[in-house]
Amino acid sequence: MRVIAKNKKAYFDYEILQSLESGIVLQGSEVKSIRAGRVNLKDSFIKIIRGEAFLFNAHISFLETTYAHFKPNERRERKLLLHRKEIDKLFGSVSKESLSIVPLNIYFNQKNKIKLCIALVRGKKLHDKRESIKKKMLEREARAHMKSYGKKL
Repeated sequence: MRVIAKNKKAYFDYEILQSLESGIVLQGSEVKSIRAGRVNLKDSFIKIIRGEAFLFNAHISFLETTYAHFKPNERRERKLLLHRKEIDKLFGSVSKESLSIVPLNIYFNQKNKIKLCIALVRGKKLHDKRESIKKKMLEREARAHMKSYGKKL
């Protein structure tokens, strides 16, 4: 599994309850752009419209080698490929419990297909965000001390 882009903001802003793997409908030039790593999932989200899941606000920039008259919209909505049961389960959770669905990362699987990891999430409170910042800082300091300790020996 080769991760191409990660949504770091989602990991910070939300508490991840459940994650799923889904396919994504792309056009040819978008696939080349993703292979080049020109994708941004920062402010993207997923909506379920008429029984189908769509990815909104994901930025996949086009390459300069793309045909001039065929340059797709970089922020267009993209259909996600999920089973009906998965879509119904996600829709039920979102409508009942005021949860959200966000993409976590985009990657190539073992068969070299582009997949999107999506998650059912609940927003963190401010004190939870502060706690996660403290945790990161402590881990960073511990790594730095371990690194300097190894040099002393």
